[in-house]
Amino acid sequence: MGSMNEPAANSVTLRFLAAPMDVGHSGSVDAGTVLEWVDKAAYAAAVGWSKSYCVTAYVGNIHFADPVNSGDMVEVEATIVYTGRSSMHIRTVVSSGDPKGGPATMRSQCMVIFVAVGEDGRPIPVPQFQPVTPAQIEQRDHALARVTVREQIVEAMNQQEYTDAGTAERVTLRFMASPTDVNWGGKVHGGIVMKWIDEAAYVCATRYAGKNAVAVFSGGVRFYRPLRIGHLVEVEARLVYTGTKGMHVAVHVRSGDPKVGELDLTTYCLTVMVARDDEGTSVPIPAWVPRSDEDLRLHAHARHLLEIRGTAPGNRLPNHLLTAARESGVED
Repeated sequence: MGSMNEPAANSVTLRFLAAPMDVGHSGSVDAGTVLEWVDKAAYAAAVGWSKSYCVTAYVGNIHFADPVNSGDMVEVEATIVYTGRSSMHIRTVVSSGDPKGGPATMRSQCMVIFVAVGEDGRPIPVPQFQPVTPAQIEQRDHALARVTVREQIVEAMNQQEYTDAGTAERVTLRFMASPTDVNWGGKVHGGIVMKWIDEAAYVCATRYAGKNAVAVFSGGVRFYRPLRIGHLVEVEARLVYTGTKGMHVAVHVRSGDPKVGELDLTTYCLTVMVARDDEGTSVPIPAWVPRSDEDLRLHAHARHLLEIRGTAPGNRLPNHLLTAARESGVED
């Protein structure tokens, strides 16, 4: 994928050119591909630090500020900023720019949590990271400050139930996990799963808006169990909330042995898509009005997640997100 540079023992940087094959439906590199890069860089940092196999456990809020274009020189920096007993909190920053020279521009950043596991698949202890410089201490404190917010988000997401009683736009993609999706541990790596999530959210959002859509945010990506090669995969995306421009789409990934027929929840997240016109400008979308009791419950759930995220350090939410319920005629 590219060369690796390790400016410090707790950091890995991948550098490579964005290829034409990386360009997606939006004309630039899709969010799913960026998330795959993020996962690979964070995995490299986690394995280098722990000296063991690692699995993706959680991906925090990732905002896609500006697109990465084909031909850009891409740099994905993954830095361990905090360690638990077996977990590593890794700050990732994606930047890109003209390969002929000039400064790179930050395109997105997020926190990824990996867990080191032994041969039996159980978590094992990792060396503890001790911040020394003021910047390292600040990043450690920032990671710690988000722990409570993350726990609240996970708890809120776990409490929700999704059934056929919902009336919102919904799509389901089904396919087999192929050998080309395998990671270094013989399972489907988290980056591929996040790419599937982006694809399903795109189909759901474009159907609802009737226009092309791109991801501007993904959050609360929780990995519950490994997804194995040869398993049947089901990726379900459902609209749960709209702002004036943003479409909030809940995505569930389920998988299982096709011989058994039962699918278990593998991954869940909420992603925000915006519609764009032919010039690439974001445009307003029709407000979605909940109809069933389940619609109302999931609509309130999406607003609750927004409010939780609004309490995170340095996280400021656009006004149009928090006022959308009143605009659509739904009371809190």
